[in-house]
Amino acid sequence: MNSAACLLLSGLVATALLGCAPPRQPIPPEAQVETPPGWRDEVARPAPVSAYWWRQFGDSQLTALVDAALANNTDVLIAASRVEQAREQIRLSRASLLPNLDAVFGAQRTRELSVLGLTHTTAFQPGVQVSYEIDLWGRLRRLRDAAELQYQASEAERDTLRLAIASTTAQGYVSLLSLDDQLRVTHETLESRAEALRVAEDRAALGYTSELELSQAQSEYEATAQLVPQLEQAIREQENALSLLTGRLPGDIRRGAALFTLEAPPAPGALPATLLRRRPDIRQAELLLAASDLNLQAQRDRYLPQVQLSASLGRLFVDSLDYDPVRVWDLGASVLAPIFDAGRLEAGVNLATAQRNQAAFAYRAAALQAFREVEDSLSAVDNLAQQRERVDARREVLERSLTYAQDRYRGGYSSYLETLDAQRNLFNTELAAVQLRESQLNALIRLYQVLGGGWQSAGADQPD
Repeated sequence: MNSAACLLLSGLVATALLGCAPPRQPIPPEAQVETPPGWRDEVARPAPVSAYWWRQFGDSQLTALVDAALANNTDVLIAASRVEQAREQIRLSRASLLPNLDAVFGAQRTRELSVLGLTHTTAFQPGVQVSYEIDLWGRLRRLRDAAELQYQASEAERDTLRLAIASTTAQGYVSLLSLDDQLRVTHETLESRAEALRVAEDRAALGYTSELELSQAQSEYEATAQLVPQLEQAIREQENALSLLTGRLPGDIRRGAALFTLEAPPAPGALPATLLRRRPDIRQAELLLAASDLNLQAQRDRYLPQVQLSASLGRLFVDSLDYDPVRVWDLGASVLAPIFDAGRLEAGVNLATAQRNQAAFAYRAAALQAFREVEDSLSAVDNLAQQRERVDARREVLERSLTYAQDRYRGGYSSYLETLDAQRNLFNTELAAVQLRESQLNALIRLYQVLGGGWQSAGADQPD
C-alpha cells in the first residue's frame, strides 16, 4: 500500500472515530453579554486614566505607601509566583510537541546449561532511544495554545490584584486621615465641653443653676472624653492594617496632607463599550473562556488515532568489552485508535464542555459586576458631593446657633439644655462632615479602580 493510500485510510478512520464523539455544544445563549448604550447618569468626557492615578492626589506619603504595597504585599508576591508557574506550564506544553531523547544502558549476566555445558555470558548494551507523537490533528498544539492563554490570564489576575491592593491602600490612608480629623474634632469639642463644665460648676457654686444642669454638663464631658481612647485605638489599628498591606511589621504611618487639604483629582469617565477592555478581571475571564474552549477541542481530538514513532540505536557488548561491539537498532511506529473505553472519552468531552460553559458564565458575571460597580461608583461620587454641600451649610448654621445659645445661657435667659443641644448637634455634624469627606475621596478611589485604574490590555508578552 502506497503512502497516498495510507493517508486516505487514516483520514477515513479519523472521520469515523470523530463521528462517534458527542456533538460539539455551542456556548449557551444565556452567557451572552449585552453592553448598555450608556450610563444611567451623565459622566465626564472619556479620557485616558493614568496607570499611577494615586499620584494625582498630591500626597507624597500616599504615593510612597501605594508603591510599597505594590512591591512588598504578600498577596501581590503570591500572584507573581502564579504567573511564573503558568509560564513554566507553557514550556511543558511546548515540550510535548518535540521528540523525547533518552540515554539507556543495559547490563545482563546469565548462567545457563547448553550442549557445551555450563556457560556464563555477560552483556552490556548502551544506546539512545527516541520517541515522538505526530500531532496530526492539532491536539497538542491546542493544549499549548490553551497554556499560553492561561499564562496571559494569570497576568491579568495579577494586575487585578495589584489594582485592588493600590485602591485598598489608598482608601486605608484616607480612612487614617479621617480618623485623625475625627480625633481632632473630638479634642476641640472636649475643650469646649470642659469650658462649659467649668462655667456650670461656677454657676452651681453661686447658686445660679441647679445640680441637674451641672450633672448634664459633666455627663456630656465624659461622653466626649470616652470617644478619645476609642479613636486612638482605631488609629492604631488602621496604622497596623496599612503596615500589613505594605508588607511591614506593625508600626507608625507617616502622614502627608490633611484630609481636607488632600487634592481630589477629577472623576474619570469611560463609555460602557470600552469598559470590557479596561478591566483586567474581565480580560482574565475572557482568556480563561478561550483556554477552556481550546481544552474542549483537544478533548474531542482524543477520539482520533494517535500516531507514535520510536527509534533506538546502540551497541551490544557480549562477554568482554574488548570484543568488537555489535551495532543494534530498531525503528517502529504505532497507531492507537480508541475502540472501547467504557465511556471515558465521552465523559471527558462532557466534562470539558461543562467547564467551558462555566467559564462563559463567569465572563458574563464579571462583565455584569463591572457595569454595576461603575454605576454605583458614579452615583456615589455625585450624591456624596451633594451631601457634603448640605452638611457644610448645616455646620455653618449650627455654629451660629451654638454662639446664640451660649450667650443666652451666660446671660441667664435660657437653660443649659439649649447649649447642650447646640453643642451635641454641632459635634455630630462636624464628625459627619469628616466622614463624608472620607466617603467622597474613597468613592473617587473606588471609581478609578472599577474603571480599570489605567490598565490597558496590550497583549501579554510571550515567554521565552
